Amino acid sequence: MKHILLFGAGKSATVLIEYLIQLAIHNQWKITIADSNAASIAEKTAGAPSSVQGLVVALESEDQRTLLIQQADLVISLMPPSLHFLIAQDCLAAGKHLLTASYADVQMQTLAPAVKQKGILFLNEMGLDPGIDHMSAMRLIHQIQAEGGVITSFLSHCGGLVAPESDNNPWHYKISWNPRNVIMAGKAGAVYLENGQEKHKTYAQLFENNHLVSVPELADYACYPNRDSLTYRSLYQLSETKTFIRTTLRHPDFCIGWRYLISLHLTDEEKVYETNNLSLQAFFAQHTERFFGKTSHLPEASTLVKQQLEYLGFSEDTLINKGLCSAADILQWVLENKLALQPHDKDMIIMVHEIVYTLHQQTHQVQSSLIVKGTNAVHTAMARTVGLPLGIAAKLVLEGAISETGLHIPTSPAFYIPVLQELEAMGICFTERNSSYKTTGISG
Repeated sequence: MKHILLFGAGKSATVLIEYLIQLAIHNQWKITIADSNAASIAEKTAGAPSSVQGLVVALESEDQRTLLIQQADLVISLMPPSLHFLIAQDCLAAGKHLLTASYADVQMQTLAPAVKQKGILFLNEMGLDPGIDHMSAMRLIHQIQAEGGVITSFLSHCGGLVAPESDNNPWHYKISWNPRNVIMAGKAGAVYLENGQEKHKTYAQLFENNHLVSVPELADYACYPNRDSLTYRSLYQLSETKTFIRTTLRHPDFCIGWRYLISLHLTDEEKVYETNNLSLQAFFAQHTERFFGKTSHLPEASTLVKQQLEYLGFSEDTLINKGLCSAADILQWVLENKLALQPHDKDMIIMVHEIVYTLHQQTHQVQSSLIVKGTNAVHTAMARTVGLPLGIAAKLVLEGAISETGLHIPTSPAFYIPVLQELEAMGICFTERNSSYKTTGISG
């Protein structure tokens, strides 16, 4: 009996767990779901067969972790990146396959030689972004190259957004993934290649004068560069490409508001505020006085920004009561309350690849787009597009359809062909359209 061990039963795990339960039923496999939250495990495994086991564990406990991993054939981790490496080391020692949706960071990459020598697979970046973005882009890139095309510009955009029918706040945004990641997004700035020039943007610059991306059948969305695009240029086999940019999509108004939050230092991470018995209004006054002295010295706010701040409730007398906090901690708490998906809200995933290439001395431009909407606040598009690639890959590995070993991200046909085929059978499909060549890049 095959045995899959999943670490993590949070928001992004809902659809993955449902998929794994179906594997247990149809293939007579054993599934173990380990998390520190008993309620979350119980909710997501209600009605599951006896071959699906939920365990409440302290994931920092080496004894519990190693015992569970030793009993499994394959491990999936949806834990924060700080715990991935601990799990990865245990998987390496026990000779178990590991799948994650997180970036293959420098620490993880140090294990690559040992993973290959052990003859096991560590497949990272196997979610949505990163994950589906890699697979869909590489399929398109390889198709163009197989026809003899030479790619001169590659732009890839992705965003976890709120569906238009559930968009009812001035931020045009609701949280469908890890709230902390919303706060931290863009903090490290970005580096990318545009028209042959390497460009760097600071955190604040990311949200200035944002380029708009036209999405079929939807409004235009703003994009900002995401992390280090250049890392993927060689991995995508596009070392000669003059423009290579990976971006995050947001509503244009969100970027305007977030730029203002940065200017107010509301994403700062220094823990300086004792929030017990401190109201939001008092915090805001204390915080702005710390940086600007008087309220009259605050950066000028547009009518839109004033509406956005009002919506977040910084003028309310609601008590925070979260102990010693940073401004970022408080902002996260605010967003979790004010920008939460309501029970019947729908989130939305948008992914768009824009590729310019030359073929037979002519310039062509193709746009490949994916739009996925959630059903409600539990069965979200985010959970679906993060979880299903992991579940499908796990099944394919244990069935022998994927036989690769070593540390990988899913950029080769051995990964993307079978996974994308199954995703398409589940309705997660890209639409391609050719358009007239205009320009490339994201600068104004």
